[in-house]
Amino acid sequence: NKQVLMLNRLEEELKEIVHRATGVEQVAIIIGEGFHQTDIYRRFDFKMPSKVLLVDDEREFVQTLSERLIMRDMGSTVAYDGESALAMVQEEDPEVMILDLKMPGIDGIETLKEIKKENPTIQVIIITGHGTIETAVNATKLGAYDLIEKPLSIDKVIVAINNALNFRRLEEENKYLRTKTLEKHSIDGDSERTKELRRNIEVAAPT
Repeated sequence: NKQVLMLNRLEEELKEIVHRATGVEQVAIIIGEGFHQTDIYRRFDFKMPSKVLLVDDEREFVQTLSERLIMRDMGSTVAYDGESALAMVQEEDPEVMILDLKMPGIDGIETLKEIKKENPTIQVIIITGHGTIETAVNATKLGAYDLIEKPLSIDKVIVAINNALNFRRLEEENKYLRTKTLEKHSIDGDSERTKELRRNIEVAAPT
C-alpha cells in the first residue's frame, strides 16, 4: 500500500486508534514477511491548496520541512532519491519541487532533465551544498526556477516555494487568458481565403 510508508509512524497511529477501544490493554504490531518499505515519506496526501514535492536524501531535514509546510496549509510529499521522485510526479502532479543536486542514483540534474521533459510546468528549486556559477547556469538552462545553497534556512526555502507557486499560477492565468482571447477572436469559415489567413496566423504566432 503506497500510503504505508514510515513504519514507526504507522505503529504510533495504530496504537493511538486501538487504545481508544474499550477493554484493550496491550497492542502488538508484527511486520509481515512480504512487507516492503518504499523510499517515500507521505505524512499527508496532496489535498491542500498547494502541492510540493521534496526530494533530498537528508531525511531529517526534508521531513522537518514537510511538517513546516503542512503547518502552512501546503500539501507535501517527500522522496529520498531521483527514481522515487519521478514515480511520484506521475502519480501526484506537484506544483513545485525542491530538488537536491547530490543524491545517490539519479542526481538532481538528471532528475531535473526528466521532470522538465515530461512535466515542464512543475517549478523546480535546486538545493545544493556544492553550488558554483556553472551549476547555477546549467540548472537554469534546464528550466530550474531557482537555486539555493546549503546550509539552508527553512524559512528561506518556504519563501522560495511561495515565489515559485505564485510564478506558476501567474503562468497558468496567462495561458488561460491567451486561450480565451484566441477563442473570442477565432476565425470561422472554410473558404480558401479564410484557410490561408489561418495558416499565416499559425506561422506568425510563434514569433
